[in-house]
Amino acid sequence: MDVTVSGDLVHSAAVAEVITACVVDKVPARLTASDATLWGPDAESLAAIRLGWVDLPASSRALLPQLAELRERLAAEGLDHVVLAGMGGSSLAPEVITATYGKSLTVLDTTDPAQVRRALGEDLERTVVVVSSKSGGTVETDSHRRAFEQAFLDEGLTNDQLAGRIVVVTDPGSPLENTARNAGYTIVLADPNVGGRYSALTAFGLVPSALAGVDVERLLDEAAALAPTLAGDRDNPGLLLGAVLGAAANHGRDKLVLANSGDIVGFGDWAEQLIAESTGKQGRGILPVVVESPTAPGFDHASGPDAVRAVIGAEDIERLAADLRVSGPLGAQLLLWEYATAVAGRVLGIDPFDQPNVQESKDNTGALLERAGDDGPLPVGTPAFVDGAVEVHGDAGLLAGASDLTGALRALLAAVPDNGYLAVMAYLDRLGDTDAPELRPLLAEALDGEQVTFGWAPRFLHSTGQFHKGGPAVGAFLQITGANTEDLDVPAKPYSFGRLQLAQALGDLGAITSRERPVLRLHLTDRAAGLGQLLDAARALADGAAR
Repeated sequence: MDVTVSGDLVHSAAVAEVITACVVDKVPARLTASDATLWGPDAESLAAIRLGWVDLPASSRALLPQLAELRERLAAEGLDHVVLAGMGGSSLAPEVITATYGKSLTVLDTTDPAQVRRALGEDLERTVVVVSSKSGGTVETDSHRRAFEQAFLDEGLTNDQLAGRIVVVTDPGSPLENTARNAGYTIVLADPNVGGRYSALTAFGLVPSALAGVDVERLLDEAAALAPTLAGDRDNPGLLLGAVLGAAANHGRDKLVLANSGDIVGFGDWAEQLIAESTGKQGRGILPVVVESPTAPGFDHASGPDAVRAVIGAEDIERLAADLRVSGPLGAQLLLWEYATAVAGRVLGIDPFDQPNVQESKDNTGALLERAGDDGPLPVGTPAFVDGAVEVHGDAGLLAGASDLTGALRALLAAVPDNGYLAVMAYLDRLGDTDAPELRPLLAEALDGEQVTFGWAPRFLHSTGQFHKGGPAVGAFLQITGANTEDLDVPAKPYSFGRLQLAQALGDLGAITSRERPVLRLHLTDRAAGLGQLLDAARALADGAAR
């Protein structure tokens, strides 16, 4: 089917002005020709090695024979349970692809010990692990690899048998490639000229998806059908979408509220990391807000004047009320949004290929672990007060007058500035603490107009985490951590998963508080009880706003 971009915004004068300027500057032809000068001289050197995604619908076809052979070999060995260890773009694209195609894939992009332990215990005898990292230096993915290696050895596998259970996707010449070659693992090399968040149609997106049973050639066909239109000045949906996003943000509508129509599953989570990490820097950017449905709080009438409501699907979305509708098959949508994000970056005057603030939280995490040593306590601080199973941490100015959990939440909501947003950051178990996402719509109702995002940690650190630090200084932050009843060591490392998870939380907390932005940390001493209390408090605030 065709790719269409429709809605009231596409006809605005501001969008027409952006399109005219792009056509005059030959942006469509230059972008499809991988012209690295499009984003200015400061961005040119990085853009020159980050535009390989433009050609992926054709270039990635070289992977298809290797993927078919690998899948056949694994099937013959009875290895049909696929686990993906990756972060950010390395995990989010395969998650969307497999969910949309109805295939099973266990995505491990967490440091929560309960979630990691669960993955280690599921059908290990049938498991193949895809370890995806451009360099191999991503601490979460390195920890996952070590944990699965140890689990396979504990099950009695020899080193040779273990080698047949791990597939590594990485860049040529990376430290991870060297590690994998020394261990005898299967290696699939990705295009090194593609950044992680633009890598959906590279080996990072295709390998785990293909092993899970997706027809990835069809995905490339869908993208290839769109590709010729992206070079043109007329009837170019990528140029139109990029112009809408950039023009809207430049005119104060810098929150992009994303709702799936249902036929493309979880697309907003992938688009969130692409857009937030690409545009959220230098004090500007577009904040994606992923909502549960086109009728969810934040998307419906409560959406404020700073928001663009966009619905995404493969078909039958014209009937849905929205400012922007983007329809088309999944493969085309992946390429379309990458192209549009690159165009929006030019409109906003930023480099869409760097992520200058992501490293800050990583560095903070490493420094905390190093200062604490192998056994020393991490600097968790003293709670301002305790309410049941929830320790409440925040500065005295924020919590002035608050004496219980509801009061603390009310104080944080009051600190959200006009045309700002609240970010909920959950350092919890995505598969065990499944009620946590209910906080987003409840707090959105309580705010009655300002946008609320929800992110599982640490995956959001590789996406909206860039926007939190580098984007407009209009955010307020709710960090949720939880006690671990049973921890899990990271093999050959001086820390456990639980210790790493807490250090990541405290490291990001430091990055946010150093910018003097309002932040509340709630530590659940009993996860189930504390989460129940938190949801009750959020409901009370939402009910109060409704009245």
